[in-house]
Amino acid sequence: MQRSSMFWRRYRYLGSSFFDRRMICEALGTTPLGKPGYIWVPVMHITSGGRRPKKKIYHRVSELDRVMDLQKKPSLILQLKSIIQAQRNQSLRLRDLEKEVGFVQKWNFMAVIEKYPTIFHVSGGNRAPPMVMLTEKAKKIAAEEVDAREKMEPILVKNLRKLLMLSVDCCLPLETVDLVKSSMGLPCDFKRSLISTYPEYFSVKDVRGREYLQLENWDSSLAVTAREERLAHEGILISTRCSTKVRISKDGNFPGPFAFRLSFPAGFRPNKGYLEQIQRWQKMEFPSPYLNARRFEPKDPKARKRMVAVLHELLSLTVEKRMTAAQLDAFHSEYRLPAKLLLCLIKHHGIFYITNKGAKGTVFLKEAYDGSYLIDKCPLLAFWDKFVALTGRRDEYRVGQHSSQIVI
Repeated sequence: MQRSSMFWRRYRYLGSSFFDRRMICEALGTTPLGKPGYIWVPVMHITSGGRRPKKKIYHRVSELDRVMDLQKKPSLILQLKSIIQAQRNQSLRLRDLEKEVGFVQKWNFMAVIEKYPTIFHVSGGNRAPPMVMLTEKAKKIAAEEVDAREKMEPILVKNLRKLLMLSVDCCLPLETVDLVKSSMGLPCDFKRSLISTYPEYFSVKDVRGREYLQLENWDSSLAVTAREERLAHEGILISTRCSTKVRISKDGNFPGPFAFRLSFPAGFRPNKGYLEQIQRWQKMEFPSPYLNARRFEPKDPKARKRMVAVLHELLSLTVEKRMTAAQLDAFHSEYRLPAKLLLCLIKHHGIFYITNKGAKGTVFLKEAYDGSYLIDKCPLLAFWDKFVALTGRRDEYRVGQHSSQIVI
C-alpha cells in the first residue's frame, strides 16, 4: 500500500491553509461535468498502485446560495442610508458619492437611487447641484433605528461577553473583534459605546504592543450554549437522559442531550452504515465549549465533537448566523480551532454550509435558516427589514416571520 504523492500534495494544500489562501472560492467554484447542485471535494485516501484516489461530493444548497444574492441590494440601500445620515445636512451631493464609495461602486449606488424613489429623493437642477436625500417616509422609519439600537445593547453586551468566554484566556485581539463587528451587530464605535460604558465587564490591555479585549468577570450563567438552550426549551435535556434506546431517523437527527440538529441537502442519500456512525456521534458526550480548550487532547473524539460545538456557538452569536472565511480564521489561535478547519466543516455538512457566492466565502449555520430566510431575528434585523420593505418587494425580503439577509 502506498500514497499517491501528487494527490497527497493537493490534499495538504487544501486542508492546511484553506482560509488564508481563500480556497473556498477555488474548492467550491467548479461543478464537474456541468452537473449543477454539487461539486467534487478532494479527500485523502490510502490507495494502491496506480489507482486514482476517490473523490467525495459536496452537495450545494441552492436556498443558502440564494441568501448571498438576496442581500446585495439591501446592503447597498442600508449603506447609502448611513452615508446620507452622516452628512451635516442629511443630504449628499451626487458628485461627492464617488468620494464615499469609489468610482466602481458609485454606479451601483446610482442605480439604487434611480430604482427606489420611495426611499431616495434627488433634488436640485439648473444652477443647484443635484443632491440625494431620504424621502419623508424613509426618514420616519430611519428614526426608529435609535430605538432598535437601544434594544440591541443588552444583547450585544451579553454576546460579546460570551465571545470572550469561548477563548482560552478570556481575551481576544481588539482587531479580531473589529473584524467581526458587523456580523455581531456591534456599532462602529463599539470601543466607546460598549467597552468604555461597561468597565465591570470589559477592559483593554496592551500585550507586546497589541491591544486585547479582556473579560473582567466570568459569569457561569452565560456559559450555556444556544444548542443547550434550544434543547432545554424543547424539553430534551430532561426527558432523554433516562430514556430507553431511541432509533435515529433517516435524516440523522437524534433526540438526545448531546445531539446536534442536522439538515442534509436534498441530493444526499446516507446509507445504513453512515447513519449508524452518525448515531454513535450524536450520542457521544462532549465537554462544554466554554471550558478551557487547553484541558483536552485534540485527538480525543470528544474534544473533536466539542470543537464542532465551539463553531456552532460562535456562529450562533452572530446576528445572521453566518461568518466569512476570514472572520472564522481570525479566531483560530484563541479558540484552538482545528488545523484543517475546511475538512471539519465539510465533514459536518449537516450542521454547516459553505458557499462561495458573493465576494467572500461564507459559512452558514444551517439550522438557523428556513430555506433562504433567517428564522429568528434581533431588533436590529427587524429594523433593517422594515426599512428595506420601502422598496415594495415584501415577497423577496419577507418582512414578518423571517428576516431578510442584510449586511452593513
